[in-house]
Amino acid sequence: MPSRSLRRRTALLGCAVLAATALSGALPAQAQPAETAALRDVMAVGNGQGGTVSFIDTATYQNLGSINVVPDLQERLNSMTVVERIGYEAVNAAQGYRKLVDDMAVSPDGRTLYISRGALSDAVAFDIATKRMLWRHKTEGFKADHAALSADGRQFIVSATTASKAEVIDTATGQLQTSFATGTYPHANDYSPDGTILYNSSIGITSLPKILNALKGARSVTAVDARTFKRLRTYNFEYGIRPAVFTRDNKTMYAQLSYLNGFVEYDLAAGKITRTVKMPFSEKAAEMKPDDYPQNSAHHGMAMNADESKLCVAGTIDDYVSIVSRPGLTTDGTVTYAADALPYWTQTSPNGHDCFVSLAEDDQVSVVDYRTAREVARIDVGRFPQRERAAKLTPEAIASLDPAKG
Repeated sequence: MPSRSLRRRTALLGCAVLAATALSGALPAQAQPAETAALRDVMAVGNGQGGTVSFIDTATYQNLGSINVVPDLQERLNSMTVVERIGYEAVNAAQGYRKLVDDMAVSPDGRTLYISRGALSDAVAFDIATKRMLWRHKTEGFKADHAALSADGRQFIVSATTASKAEVIDTATGQLQTSFATGTYPHANDYSPDGTILYNSSIGITSLPKILNALKGARSVTAVDARTFKRLRTYNFEYGIRPAVFTRDNKTMYAQLSYLNGFVEYDLAAGKITRTVKMPFSEKAAEMKPDDYPQNSAHHGMAMNADESKLCVAGTIDDYVSIVSRPGLTTDGTVTYAADALPYWTQTSPNGHDCFVSLAEDDQVSVVDYRTAREVARIDVGRFPQRERAAKLTPEAIASLDPAKG
């Protein structure tokens, strides 16, 4: 049986690593081969309701500790105008809880954490080692949603949900570089594997019931040039687009859709769904009404392994995660969780063969091996983990984390 919990332990750094860091500290970032070699692979986990980001060592499955990314929470609330406060409360009511962390990314040099802070409708940057906030950018509207970091670390793209646009932020200054129009309630931002295309997915107005689906607005995937952010193509859907993954040849997208207990295979050249895979309902989920699904999503969590041979799909209302093989789209195996665990996101580890699954209501992350479709670890994190992002951290950043805080 896999371990049910790997407790937080202090990360011990070897003398050689510390010496390398000290020697390289005075050099510019691009001239630090010793420090670059010392970067450690981690999974950053955004604890949405807790307002923290936890970092898990992807080799040992240890929770290395966390960072508080809302140290200015009361200041932000006090500074809101009447209109902003009304919007803030409306977003929280529609969500059903206050999401302080929506998405995050770590700079390629392992030093800086960028955060999309959901209900606070902003994006911020922190120096991880010192916990100092470097900048804050107020996004348009009342909710900052999914985000993506460019491969070179220079641009942080955040969906401004109620403004129906995605904002491109300069990570050096926190200033808005540009923005582009999206569908209604933009959600995910995903770079194509080759980095040439940015895909923005919209979910429509989730507060409206399914019977009013036609009034939810444009549910689309907007493809833009990743350099100029000019629109290349728009793909329209009947239902909102939830988590999605894209193949390296830029030909195929696998996506979960609002209300669908499963996922679709989509031909990006032809602009059409080629296959729909319906996954099994759990006994509990079969009794649920579509309007009771969390934010319209039956299944919410889609990842793909390194060689693109397998998918890791979260059955959110069903409390399971399944490993599905390509190209046949057959299920290899399923890991079932306790009722109401709410598996709400999946992310592939840097090693390419582990899938990290957020169990939002259990405040844990489950690790599932793509090769065996079995759980290999369970890790305690902060309150309501959802978004996960693979990253690298410097020894200095790791040493600054408090393992006692998830």
